[in-house]
Amino acid sequence: MRMRPLLLFAGLALVLAACGKPQSADEERSPASAPPVVSAPSPAPALAAAVQQKTVDAASDLPSKITRTNEDGSETVEDVPSNSGAHNPLLAAVASTVAASTSTASAAPLNGPTLWQEGVNYTRLVPAQPTQVPPGQVEVLEFFWYACPHCYAIDPLVEAWRKTKPAYISFSRVHVMWNEGHRALARLYYTLESLGKLDQMHTAVFKEIHVNGNPLVAESGNEAETERIQTAFVMKFGISESDFKKAYRSFAVETALQRADQLVQRYRIDGVPTFVVNGKFIADVRSAGDPERLLALVSDLAAQEHKR
Repeated sequence: MRMRPLLLFAGLALVLAACGKPQSADEERSPASAPPVVSAPSPAPALAAAVQQKTVDAASDLPSKITRTNEDGSETVEDVPSNSGAHNPLLAAVASTVAASTSTASAAPLNGPTLWQEGVNYTRLVPAQPTQVPPGQVEVLEFFWYACPHCYAIDPLVEAWRKTKPAYISFSRVHVMWNEGHRALARLYYTLESLGKLDQMHTAVFKEIHVNGNPLVAESGNEAETERIQTAFVMKFGISESDFKKAYRSFAVETALQRADQLVQRYRIDGVPTFVVNGKFIADVRSAGDPERLLALVSDLAAQEHKR
């Protein structure tokens, strides 16, 4: 049966879940025994305005006069200097106290925990896996599947993050291949990559499947028919039939498919979208809390690795 277009109102539910492997995984990931924590990202609330308002509110409750006790036991009533010109020690003390009370909040997000916690927000992989990036680079992998509605929902955020991420992050996607349907779309992904057309076509493939309702895989599962369907699709975007077919079963594509399959097995990926940072940490939307926090978590873990 052909996939139907996704409904917009289902978006929230989509990003809070993941597409799972058809069969359950046989093994579980091994968490480390000594969980470190990584500082979570801070949103940009108007803390300065809040401090100022708190100071003003507190100042309005200050007395306009103070009473001092002299050495002879008598009392002297003095006016409290205004805040214009002369220094007001009471107001300064209030401002200092308010600033101190908000300093912790300024380093923490308004929502969610103040620290990323291992075993809760992300999992440490034991043993850590080797990466394929140059020294000084931090590898970030996103495991995904073109027909996964959750991958489609988060992809605009991933694309925006990819374009603004630090230069030391080496980011790449890995298309899962849990069955022949997954493999057929993985072949399309790696063919477009070998042709240098991913920047042009990646979002278009998602749209074709989830908006236009074209699964880009033959209903019969016939490989030749799938190739015909995918060829007809890419030709609409100016990719020649001969170039696409030449790359479709090329050595480069076969090698990329083999590597992707190895990575899926190495990291025991049983749901997508899933991110792996530098062969050491794994996280998804559920563990991070929401899509924005997931990408912030990935950035923080990568920054921690870059400092090592």
